[in-house]
Order: sequence, then C-alpha cells, then structure tokens
Amino acid sequence: MDFLKSGLKTVLGTPEPGHIPSAGETVERLVDRVDHSTLLEDRRDACRALKAMSRKYRIEVLELDRADNETINYALDTLNNIMSPTPFEEEEENPAIPLNIGEQFTEMFIKDHNNIQLVLDLLDEFDFRVRLSTVQLLTSLLTNRPKDIQEIILVKPMGVSKMMDLLADSREVIRNETLLLLIKLTKGNANIQKIVAFENAFDRLFEIVMTEGYSDGGIIVEDCLLLMLNLLKNNSSNIHFFKEGSYIQRMLPMFRTTEEAEEIGWSSQKVSNVHCTLQIVRTLVSPINSVQIISSCQKIMKNSGLLESLCNILMASGVPADILTETINTVGEVVRGDVTNQEFLGDLMAPSNPPRPAIVVLLMSMVNEKQPFTLRCAVLYCFECYLYANEAAQAAVVATLLPAAGSGAGGAGGAAAAGEVSGGQLLCGGLFAGDATANWCAGAALQAALRGEPQLKARLLRVLLATAEAAPSSLLQLAARRLHQAAALQPKVTAPCLAFTRRCCSWPRAACTKRPLCCPRSLL
Repeated sequence: MDFLKSGLKTVLGTPEPGHIPSAGETVERLVDRVDHSTLLEDRRDACRALKAMSRKYRIEVLELDRADNETINYALDTLNNIMSPTPFEEEEENPAIPLNIGEQFTEMFIKDHNNIQLVLDLLDEFDFRVRLSTVQLLTSLLTNRPKDIQEIILVKPMGVSKMMDLLADSREVIRNETLLLLIKLTKGNANIQKIVAFENAFDRLFEIVMTEGYSDGGIIVEDCLLLMLNLLKNNSSNIHFFKEGSYIQRMLPMFRTTEEAEEIGWSSQKVSNVHCTLQIVRTLVSPINSVQIISSCQKIMKNSGLLESLCNILMASGVPADILTETINTVGEVVRGDVTNQEFLGDLMAPSNPPRPAIVVLLMSMVNEKQPFTLRCAVLYCFECYLYANEAAQAAVVATLLPAAGSGAGGAGGAAAAGEVSGGQLLCGGLFAGDATANWCAGAALQAALRGEPQLKARLLRVLLATAEAAPSSLLQLAARRLHQAAALQPKVTAPCLAFTRRCCSWPRAACTKRPLCCPRSLL
C-alpha cells in the first residue's frame, strides 16, 4: 500500500496528516478525479493509477472512462484486469479472494447491457492498443459468462459484424486475437453460428489458411479450423451453406503429403492441423445429419478427389498413428452407405509387394495384436461402414470362407489367388487367434458381413472352420466356445472400446438409441 500511495501522490494530492486512506477511498478519489477533472492529463493520470491498482484491488475498481485513445486504453486495461478469468500472482497470498472473482465482476458488469454496447462500439476505433484491449476484454467476458454474453451480443445491432470485420485487420495480432474471440463466441450457439457463417466467415478463414501455408502452417491455421468446426457442428444450415459454397473442395490442399514429410516426419502442429480438418470432414458426413446432406457431401468428396486424398494418407508411409487412426475413421464415414464410394475403397490397392487390396491390408492391422487398440477399432469401424447396405461386398467377404471360393470375388473379400490372403481368411484367423481383441474384432466384422443377409448366414453355418492347431468346427460352435471366455474378455475389450467410441464416434451418447448398425457402440 505504501508503494501505491507514493505512486499516486501526484494524482491524489497529499492526504490529511495522520490519515491513511483505504484502498476503497483511494479508488473513490481516483474515480472522482476521472469524472470531474477538467484537464485531460489529470484524467489520464487517474486512469493510469486505476490500472495499477486493478491487479491487486480489483474488488475496489470498476470504472470506464472515454476521453481519448490513451485514456480509453488505460480504462480497458483496468477492466481486463478486473474481469481476468485467472487469478493474478498478487492475489495468491490473499485467501479471501475467491477463484471466480472475475466471473462475479463480469456478472456485475453485464447487468447493464449498455456496457457491452459501449465495448462493441470501441471495436470501431482503429488505434492498435484500444482495439486489441477491446477484443481481449470481450474474450474474457465470454470466458466468464459465455451464454449471457452470447445472448446480449445477439441482440446488439452489428455486434457480430463488428467482430467479423476485424478478421480483415492487417495487424496480425488483432486478427489472431479475433479468431480466439470468435471461437468462444460461436461455441454452442446456433444463431450466432449462422450469422458468422453468412458474414463470409468461410471465405475469410480459408484465405487465412492459404496465406499461412495450409496444413504446414502454424497455430493460426488450427484456430481457423477450430472456428470452422464450431460453425458446422450440429448446424445443418451452415453445413448446407458450406457444401453449396464449394468449400469442401477448398479443403483438398490440407491433405497433401510430401516426400519430405514422409522422410523427416510430421511436426506436432501439422498433426493438429490435419486432425482438425479430418474432424470437419467427419462433421459433414456425420450420421446425425440428414440422409440428403450426407449423400450430397459424400458425392462431392468423391468427385472432388477428397476421398482419394484421404486414401492416399492411408497408404502413405510415415503418417503418425493418431492421424492414421482418425483418417481410417473418416474414410469409413465418407463411404458409409454410398455404393460408389464403397466400390472405390474396395478397388483401392495398397502399394505393397505384392500389391494387395487396401481393405485386406487394413484387416491385417485389425487382427494384429501388436497394433494400437484404437487403430484396430478404427479399422473395424471403417470395415463396417464399407459393408453397410453393400450386399455385393458382404457376399464377397463371405465367399472367401466358402469351399467354392476361388473366382469372381474381388475388392474387400476378394477371393484370393494362390498364395494370397483374403479378407475372409484374415477374419477366420482372427476368430481362432489367441488374442482376445482379435477374436472380438473378427467376430464383429463377420457379424457386419452377415447382417441382413439370411442366405449368407445359412450358407456359412454349413461350413466347417479350422486351422492347423484347431479341429474343424462350425461357426456356431466356435461362437459358443468364445462365449465361455466372456468373463476374461469383458475387462480387456469392452472398457477400452467405450473410451474409444466416445472419442471417435460422431453420435452423441444421448442419441445412441438411434445409432446406425455400423456404429461400434452397436457391438457392446
């Protein structure tokens, strides 16, 4: 307090002898000087003093003055200190200061909605410090009371438009802070999401992404993608706008792989950027969308080459495991229920020696106990999506398990030539494997191949399955034996799978009763 008194003496004057003003009295005298002083310099000095006090005495400080840019900036800095969502070091020594003090002051500040309008009006100021401090203040307010601030801004004339204009600011610091502000502003509010989208948000964001270098860019690219994801998630209107505006095609450069990346590996930022883009793709074809939206998005992704680009990532070397896992999930949802896309995936050949169908290579990973569990589940999900409402592919898989399998089946199951392994053989091997996860994955995959096809079920029940180590038995007998191992299988498979599906599945838990048959949760 002695330090503050000496620093404020020129502003407040000399106190009466023997009287030490409290923090509240000091703030009151400063505010009075801001309100009534006729000299600009005097008001400015008072604002500077309020800013200095606001970090330690923000309970006593809550005032805004508008005189000139410098004074406004001091006032905004003061408010930023008062509304800060995180405690300052100066407050850590005072247990009387509640952790949510910034939220409490935000609630006081927004009781008068005109305060938000005053802050929004300051966005029109071109001064760098004023504009930056205003954006940061709005971000703090949204952090503290998101729903309240969203509702207030929604009814303020040109409120969202003022923020959107800042994306065109030539000063990168302001543009970058505006991205963070818009991410918080658009989260969970469909009406604001629509306004932002129709304020040309997608064009502006893709321009920034292009300028920053697409997936090889920095964290600003990730912020742009996170904002896009906010605008599209659970918002059919914006998804339709995104689709009709040819923005799906503009995502293609995000999936370009280079030989350099394969040799030296992916940077952590590139991994984050590509992961966000994959999330956008999955949002467009999520099973919670209408059938019409999903179908049209899937067709655009195939015709524009986006599906091919995703498959190239699947077949590329040096791809990080988490990106590979998410790409497999994404490819599954892009092909699910679309015969043309399913045929494309079924005909895709992996660059192996000798070349094998990509589906077969994926199934090899699924039954390989050395592969990460999440990757194996992703392959299972992709395989189910590939078979979903695809009678030809289902028949091809089952044909490789029948005695007459030998010709005419290609793609997924593909009846194999001599010395080649087929999808059906891999599933059969997985059923007999000593790895419980392989048993479960193979059983679930085979279930997808038989679903809705009584003729295939009848034919397969007459077939005896065997390996060199096990005596021949029918599929029904094999399933009965595996059920005896359920107690040991439960903790190993079910619990991790639940964690996995919460991460990758597009269906909210509340909507699980309406899940598609190919959803991994349908297996639990």
